[in-house]
Amino acid sequence: MIKYKLICDNCNISFDSWFASSKEYERLSVKNLLSCHNCGSSKIKKTLMAPRLLNRSKKIIEQKNYKLKKINKKIKEYQKFITDNFDYVGENFAYEARSIHYSEKKKKKGIYGKATSNEIKELYEEGIDTEVIPWIEDKKN
Repeated sequence: MIKYKLICDNCNISFDSWFASSKEYERLSVKNLLSCHNCGSSKIKKTLMAPRLLNRSKKIIEQKNYKLKKINKKIKEYQKFITDNFDYVGENFAYEARSIHYSEKKKKKGIYGKATSNEIKELYEEGIDTEVIPWIEDKKN
């Protein structure tokens, strides 16, 4: 099947039409069997057509999905390293970070948890080193 954009020379309306093949279009055109659905004229011609860019778009989407999967994989590797080597303190991250920073006793393991952007800003202003890491929650449905 092939789709052509056609135009009527009589009323200047354009419309799409499907044909079994390009040869089928030519056969019907030569025999004047094509007609305008608006005015009934048989003065129908093909218009210039742009190629479909779906394959290119699909390829771009696939490339973006591949890159996104690579990024997600790297983030999950970082997450595994963090969960294996640091202590999770949950919502108390800012409090625990201050406790470690101002305490004379230093912990052997670092910590990770959740903090608001305001809390992170305050920790930074106090000279407490923190890093923000993107975190991907596993969705097991």
